[in-house]
Amino acid sequence: MARPARLRSSRWSEVVRPCRCRWWGRVAAAAAALAIVAVTGAVLFDRAFPLPLAAAAERSTLVVDAGGRPLRLFQVADGRWRLSTAAADVDPRYLAMLLAYEDRRFQSHWGVDPVAVLRAAVQALGAGHVVSGASTLTMQTARLLEPHSRTFGAKLWEMARAVQLEAHLSKDEILALYLTLAPYGGNLEGVRAASLFYFGKAPLRLTAAEAALLVALPQAPEARRPDRHPAVARGERDRVLGRLAEAGVLTARAAAEGAEEAIPTERRATPFLAPHLAETLHAETPGQDLIRSTIDGDLQAQLEGYARRRLLLLDDQATLAILVVRNRDRAVLASLGAGDYFALRRGGPIDMTRAVRSPGSALKPFIYGLGFEDLVVHPDSLVADRPTRFGAYAPRNFDRAWRGEVLAREALQLSLNIPAVAILDRVGPRRFAARLAGAGVALHLPGPAVQPSLPIALGGVGITLRELVTLYAGLAEGGQVRPLRDRVGTALAAPRRLLSASAAWQVTAILRDMAPPPTLLAGEATAGGRQIAYKTGTSYGFRDAWAVGYDADYTVGVWVGRTDGSFSTGRMGRDSAAPILYAAFGLLPPPSAAALRLPPPPPGTLVAGNAQLPPGLRRLAPKPRADRLVMPASGARDLRLSFPADGAAVELARRRDGALDTLALVAEGGAMPLTFLVNGTPLAGVNPMRRQAEWQPDGTGAADITVIDAAGQATSARVWLASQN
Repeated sequence: MARPARLRSSRWSEVVRPCRCRWWGRVAAAAAALAIVAVTGAVLFDRAFPLPLAAAAERSTLVVDAGGRPLRLFQVADGRWRLSTAAADVDPRYLAMLLAYEDRRFQSHWGVDPVAVLRAAVQALGAGHVVSGASTLTMQTARLLEPHSRTFGAKLWEMARAVQLEAHLSKDEILALYLTLAPYGGNLEGVRAASLFYFGKAPLRLTAAEAALLVALPQAPEARRPDRHPAVARGERDRVLGRLAEAGVLTARAAAEGAEEAIPTERRATPFLAPHLAETLHAETPGQDLIRSTIDGDLQAQLEGYARRRLLLLDDQATLAILVVRNRDRAVLASLGAGDYFALRRGGPIDMTRAVRSPGSALKPFIYGLGFEDLVVHPDSLVADRPTRFGAYAPRNFDRAWRGEVLAREALQLSLNIPAVAILDRVGPRRFAARLAGAGVALHLPGPAVQPSLPIALGGVGITLRELVTLYAGLAEGGQVRPLRDRVGTALAAPRRLLSASAAWQVTAILRDMAPPPTLLAGEATAGGRQIAYKTGTSYGFRDAWAVGYDADYTVGVWVGRTDGSFSTGRMGRDSAAPILYAAFGLLPPPSAAALRLPPPPPGTLVAGNAQLPPGLRRLAPKPRADRLVMPASGARDLRLSFPADGAAVELARRRDGALDTLALVAEGGAMPLTFLVNGTPLAGVNPMRRQAEWQPDGTGAADITVIDAAGQATSARVWLASQN
């Protein structure tokens, strides 16, 4: 009987196996077909209805200071505050609370949470109405990107969009969209904007109560606005705290302490520091979410407060501008374009740090510096301050007085006009302007066909406060000019040589001895031991008052005037701008050791009193002109250095003691006596009544050779010395 049973079993398996295979095959085929249809449908849906990410592309621009403190915020086109925010920009505790409260399985689901959907369906069937939603953070993000009414069909569309988001974006990218777009009442969008306006800070550091409020608000932003419905906002915040304590995200004590914390009942004022610079940075990089400037927010706030008080001492149409730069990296630490941005009568919205105005006497230090470098004048040379005509140009001093012969250093400190014009006449106005342009600061002339001329010494040209500060910061670095930096991360540009190190040192030594403004009390000018080298300027008609100063650490520039350039009686740089300059320095950190003393002169700097100077440098000689001809004595010809020639390479033999042989220096023309200088230092033991001198080089390399005659003529050559063995 066992045999037939086995036979029956075998026959049954023969019948069942083919049926079962056919059934599973059909199921598999149907599943594959459904998968193909689903994938095809998803692809077609994705192509027919691409994600509306463009709606979220427009973001507010936030300009911050060097430490991340907000300076100014710019709205998007529709007037909303929408700040780009990523998960790394917010407090980790807030993220944990948000995910625990809104979407516990955010990291694992694919846009739609089946568990949440099933739970919501069961609750709705049992209660007869919707008890809880099933929206994931991804679905909420889809709704923020594409707002729609709350219907069943809209919910299905939202689910489809959520799956589409998950297919295209990472979890972090989806979370960043939610953190950027979530509504918080009024025109606030995103957690960064909400934290800034409700708490006055970035969302990177939040209390438990602050984080709970930010979790609660997006669900009903208008009904829960703390600035309009504080009681409702408090209740919802406390409900979030309670649920998170039950879920174990917060301790009961932390939730209880959070519930005791006050609710913000009003929105904070929009940050508004350094508004002019912020506008410029925003215009330079439109669409950039975050701009990190070099501004020191605390210093900027102090200067803006001081400037508003200082305006009370000016006429009702005048304003002021201040610029503070850190010398070592040329970072702009404070930029005040006007004393009060909202004072329309004073032209507050105009950035006067970038306005082209007449500098008055503020360019004189660079004219003297070029004269020192060219050895046409020395700080201890005598210069004539008397009525002088330069062709058709006859300048006069500001006070209409004459002082006769004075030292060049005194002429610069007193800002005398005739000596400055005479020195510019010697170095050449075109060459002076070209030297500034080569350093990166081009003077603004009245027209493209206008050439630089002698009046630029007295302000007959245009320049901005930023450009002046750029030049003076170059003096602080030994004559090397670099562009100013407004953004963190911008590389420090390579320096451009404006003046030789010796000439820059000589100018600094003179400006450090300038008397402080007469309105300062004793000790105010040198608070903390700081010694400031500075120069003032006043343009024609008292239109512009300037003061620019520096030490080893900082350079500060000040302008005072009217934005329309109109005349104002009695406004001078020394009285109007210099006190502001010293007040700005008083707000800076204590001076470094380098700022407390003048460094020693660079090698080769000629440091001597008038009596010890070479005869050709003891007095500034006028430049020969057709209308004021000065003939060299004994009918001498123009001075020139006949040997060695400029640019020559000279090989010298070495003596037995290892020293190089002497080099003969030969001059022709000029008025006797002659003075030979090498690298700025007069050769000792040379007969000044001979046209030849013997020089003993101390090594190989480049050398600058200069000869000066009794009439003040000078000529130079740069040569390269090499050893024959």
